[in-house]
Amino acid sequence: MKFIFKPVGFIRTQNREISGTPIQSSYAKDYTGKAEIMLEYKAGLKDLEGFSHIILIYVFDRHRQGDYKLHVKPFMDDKKHGVFATRAPKRPNNIGISIVRVEQIKNNMIFFSGADMLDNTPILDIKPYVPEFDSDAEFRTGWLEGRINLSEKRKADERF
Repeated sequence: MKFIFKPVGFIRTQNREISGTPIQSSYAKDYTGKAEIMLEYKAGLKDLEGFSHIILIYVFDRHRQGDYKLHVKPFMDDKKHGVFATRAPKRPNNIGISIVRVEQIKNNMIFFSGADMLDNTPILDIKPYVPEFDSDAEFRTGWLEGRINLSEKRKADERF
């Protein structure tokens, strides 16, 4: 089975290199960016300004397809875990997601904070973040329990 996607736009950020880029949008509150939507998709932004947050779905285009391992040592642990139990960017399909705060929408540009992606990253899709749909008060965080607030491991290094 083959799937073909084409970008609906591109993300513009100050993050030029993988190393040093925040590892999650929640650790990138001071990092701003803009999603530049291709003009042919601009009409799809109608009514998005009413949402405080959006989900950006994008391609980890700096990683070669097939360049992944099924067991990885993530930022928050020294032990290896299955890639699907991590947020590691090198995956069987190079798809990334980030929940970002919408600061402003102007013409075909979405200005946002929480930029944890590299400059010129292709956007596959945008969805509004709706807490009632996208979160659950009863959740578990698996091996990440107690590790999420490790401030020294909030930026990418040479592993990814």
